[in-house]
Amino acid sequence: MTDESRDDAGAADTTTGGEDVLPTAAPEPPRRRRRKWPWILFGVLLVPVLLATAWTAITLNWNYSSGTRSGYVQKFSKKGWLCKTWEGEIAMVNVPGAMQERFSFTVRNDSIAALITRYQGQRVVIEYEEHKGIPTSCFGETPYFVQGVRALGP
Repeated sequence: MTDESRDDAGAADTTTGGEDVLPTAAPEPPRRRRRKWPWILFGVLLVPVLLATAWTAITLNWNYSSGTRSGYVQKFSKKGWLCKTWEGEIAMVNVPGAMQERFSFTVRNDSIAALITRYQGQRVVIEYEEHKGIPTSCFGETPYFVQGVRALGP
């Protein structure tokens, strides 16, 4: 027998010989497709809501500036359809006979609002913080939030 005939004989007879033949594996079940819509829903809805919430928290807790203003309380009322805040205006007179300048402010604390109501008609000093970039007017109509108030006199 020649080498070629041995190769042909081994190729024709797979059950005999020294080599073991592995049984064929059962076909794999079809892979389950992963659903993409929850990730799309997460990306489209939840991410912008989380970003807006983070931005609102940052702008409400970080103040751009702070200071004081003095004058007479002109208007003070609780406003808002859904989010009720106290909104007010102080008339600041620098020189008698000069045109008055008005300073609008927002009060989010009811105890400070009660003090301003009590001091209405008197000259007051308000301490405020300015918060820039608040995304909605639900937290107040102005960027100036009053932190304290004291009366100067009648």
